[in-house]
Amino acid sequence: MRVTPSAKNAAVEPIHDVPVQAPSNGKGAVLVEVPAAAPSREAWDWLWLLWERRRTLARAVTWGVAVSVLLAFVLPKRYDSTTRLMPPDQQSGSGLAMLAAMAGRGGFGIGSLAGDLLGMQNSGALFVDILQGRTVQDRIVDRFQLRKVYDLKYGIDARKRLANNTEIAMDRKSGIITIKVTDRDPHRAAQIAQAYVEELDRIVAEVSTSAARRERIFIEDRLKTVKQDLDRASQDFSQYASQNATLDISAQGKAMVEAAAKLQGELIAAQSELEGLEQIYTANNVRVRSLRARIEELQKQLQKLGGNSASTDTGATSTTAAAGVDGSNPAAFPSIRQLPLLGVHWADLYRQTKIEETVYELLTQQFELAKIQEAKEIPVVKVVDAADVPERRTSPKRKLIVIFGMFLSLSMSIVWVLGNTAWEQMHPEDPRKQLGQTIFRETATLIRRRRVKRAAGALSDRQSQ
Repeated sequence: MRVTPSAKNAAVEPIHDVPVQAPSNGKGAVLVEVPAAAPSREAWDWLWLLWERRRTLARAVTWGVAVSVLLAFVLPKRYDSTTRLMPPDQQSGSGLAMLAAMAGRGGFGIGSLAGDLLGMQNSGALFVDILQGRTVQDRIVDRFQLRKVYDLKYGIDARKRLANNTEIAMDRKSGIITIKVTDRDPHRAAQIAQAYVEELDRIVAEVSTSAARRERIFIEDRLKTVKQDLDRASQDFSQYASQNATLDISAQGKAMVEAAAKLQGELIAAQSELEGLEQIYTANNVRVRSLRARIEELQKQLQKLGGNSASTDTGATSTTAAAGVDGSNPAAFPSIRQLPLLGVHWADLYRQTKIEETVYELLTQQFELAKIQEAKEIPVVKVVDAADVPERRTSPKRKLIVIFGMFLSLSMSIVWVLGNTAWEQMHPEDPRKQLGQTIFRETATLIRRRRVKRAAGALSDRQSQ
């Protein structure tokens, strides 16, 4: 398209000066009138001006697109990994209710607090607050070494960066909690999103204040104490039974009584036989002497089993306790007279051991039941959508960056062309132009002075070195 001379002159023709009158005020002073402002241009005149500067605009747009493309490829890629959680059920137990009550004490009124305790929204809001808390963030920062990843020195800065890269929101209608993590590494983004779920589940289990948890803790402590008492009672009983050779008093006493009765019967039969032989044979007869020897042996064995009154005192008991249990010592086992005395303490130790065993078994059963009840009452984090590794980047949006850079460069070049033309056509004595020139000169002078001062300071430092 060719520009006509008339349009061209209308577009770039300078404004003629308005004649200045110099009237007097009667005191010798001359009044100077300010030149009139340039008339406003029509829209077509501006379009003709832009068409004449189309090469300048094209160069500006080309540079803008080039810079935008470079910026779009220089910016680091970022990936988003999202996971969605389902709020806990209404019957998740009193543990979550206690936590919700503690979290809701901030002051929303008793009525709203009671309503929130029975609703799903308060539990979801509690989960969101826990996820945004410092404990979860610190654990994730330490777990993935985010201070090193983000190249930060302090942990508080790493927490802020993690909070900026994490978006946690809850849908008010469904109560679904969405966790979106943004990171340069797609695998790390998915791992951090999954770590949020794991840390939430762990913290909810740790801070649960349900009745089942308190019962489980009490039974666990009591179980430890009973276990120590059982071990001590078993140790005492085993030591006493080993020292006194009393394995089972009732069975051992019955066996000894039966053995003593058998020996007593054999002794009576041998004595009767001896009386008959003495009437027939002399005292030096072999059969008489052998039968007498057998009778003496039976009396010794019967005396060992029955004992005597002297063996029931402390000295005899200590001697029996000091004897070994290998069978080499004739007094290795207690006699029938000693069994009642030993049986009293043996029965006490045996009864105490059985009591501790019974208590330990009952507490173990209750402990398992308390753990099951606690697991029922602790709210479990239910994952609706697990965090997956993103395949596509979410930023930067390269097309949008290039388009935005193109329009920005075009707009800035248009503003520069129109502003430059208006500045050139402005009258030299226009106050706006004079003010702009003054500000420009003073700013340039100030910058020049600072540069000179900085150069002089650098020169003096070099000379001093």
